[in-house]
Amino acid sequence: MAIGAGVGLAAVAAWAGYTAYEATQIKLNLERAADFSVRSKDALLAGDATAAADAARQADRYAGDARQGTESIGWRVAAALPGVGDPFRSAREMTDVVGGLTSEVLPPAVRAGAALSPDHLLQSGARINVQSLRDAAPDVAEAAAAAQNWADRAGAVSGSFVGPVDDARTELVARTQELSSMLGSVSTAAEIAPAMLGADGPRSYFIGFQTNAEARGTGGLLGGFGELLATDGAIRVDELASNRELAVDGKRPLDLGPDFERLYGQSRPTTDFRNSNISSHFPYAAQIWQSLWEQESGERVDGVIATDPVALSYVLGVVGPVTMPDGEKVTADNVVELTESTAYSRFADNNTARKRYLQTVAAKVVEKMTGKIAKPRDLLEALGRAAGEGRLAVWSAHPDEQDVIAGTRLGQTVPDSDAPYAGVVVNNLGGNKLDYYLQRDIEYRGGTCTGDTRSTTVTVRLTNTLPPGDYTTYVAGMFDNPRGAPAGTNLTNLSLVATRGAKLDKATVDGKPGFAFTGNELGHPVYDLQFAIPQGETVEVVYHLTEPAVAGEAEVAVQPLVDEPRIATVVEPC
Repeated sequence: MAIGAGVGLAAVAAWAGYTAYEATQIKLNLERAADFSVRSKDALLAGDATAAADAARQADRYAGDARQGTESIGWRVAAALPGVGDPFRSAREMTDVVGGLTSEVLPPAVRAGAALSPDHLLQSGARINVQSLRDAAPDVAEAAAAAQNWADRAGAVSGSFVGPVDDARTELVARTQELSSMLGSVSTAAEIAPAMLGADGPRSYFIGFQTNAEARGTGGLLGGFGELLATDGAIRVDELASNRELAVDGKRPLDLGPDFERLYGQSRPTTDFRNSNISSHFPYAAQIWQSLWEQESGERVDGVIATDPVALSYVLGVVGPVTMPDGEKVTADNVVELTESTAYSRFADNNTARKRYLQTVAAKVVEKMTGKIAKPRDLLEALGRAAGEGRLAVWSAHPDEQDVIAGTRLGQTVPDSDAPYAGVVVNNLGGNKLDYYLQRDIEYRGGTCTGDTRSTTVTVRLTNTLPPGDYTTYVAGMFDNPRGAPAGTNLTNLSLVATRGAKLDKATVDGKPGFAFTGNELGHPVYDLQFAIPQGETVEVVYHLTEPAVAGEAEVAVQPLVDEPRIATVVEPC
């Protein structure tokens, strides 16, 4: 009996050693597949289609070897064992996903890659190769669809009680989702960008430069603007102008619906550029700017683009500094401070000169961007970073294009979704530039999903970091000061755009009850609080809500201001 048991244990040990050897080989093959996949991507970005194809074939070969290892009898037996088989099943499912990525995603991506390499796509003289985009569109769409399918499959991979295996599963899910998102964005660009860039006839765009030292819903006050013209991929920006060229009086209002009018109508946003973008839903601001510019110039543009000084800093980090007429260097490191702080003290007594200076900065950056680009890949990454942070927003007047843009970060929209959502929006009420010194801390916390509803809180801490010193009224005073607050006080309207169906139980400002104005934004309830943030102090606002217990990943929408806010999201999925 004992001898029999010993023989049995020896057999189990031998089998365990064999499967351990197989596991090592599978791991090595997956690592090789991942390495060659990265090489293929790098070759694509470098415009080397031959090297990309070779690396893709190697990646598929090693992924196939890994998959074959999980088909062995020993592995199948291990996977079938009750309880202890989880890591083997999980590993087998992961090799399926990796094999799918190398066999179904990489090949069409490689076919499209040569046409979409930055060096080929971005040509000198601010011209984009729109025909290459169109030629690559079918292959990119195929790769994007396959990537989405395998990202879904990765999300369904079985969990495991073995830490390293479960860690690998978590990483695979993240990587496949990232890949799917990236290819989806490229597919979107290939689908609509050629027409938007004038492949089918000239296009015109209003481009607005936001000054987020004075916060507005989409980022900052409309400080300057220009008109961008696109013809068959060639881009030209006409002379830029300051906001003083947009008259405030005599404009026809624009009907954006009863909810918009009830929530924002008292500020006359559709006729006064100073309040034109108090909603965080960029399509509203875009339609208003289109209307204002048409009334000013007689021309109806095909779309609207918005950006800000932080985005310009990303661009300058790639194209290099620009030189002002007086020899001053504007760089990636100083452009934000120069345009959002220094200019207001340097031209304290000459508002016209300050606006002219800011126009010149923007014009110099645009001139540099539309010249010869030495690092096209880096420029695309800089623009992608700006779009990801909401610092580059786009709207098209063509409904089919706008439907696609609205589903991307470029759209900067309040989502048409029931998933948990917290959009925290700051609007400056003082008419000053104190939001250059504003620091934000946002926490969105949700309880467990028991029943149809759950309790949530959104906590917002706003800190006025204005240092001691003498400041002009334009920077630290108030346009309207009914409370008699001292200079340096930031008077703020804080809006919470909440989950659809949410109800506000109470709101507190520094622990005291606050009165919240209520409204509705695209089906989302909106709760506004107005308060002062004294110089050097922090104000804490807490929204206590009852929300529907709905599925979906919780989102905190980050308004593109000057600071980098701390965001914490602790909302259990339902």
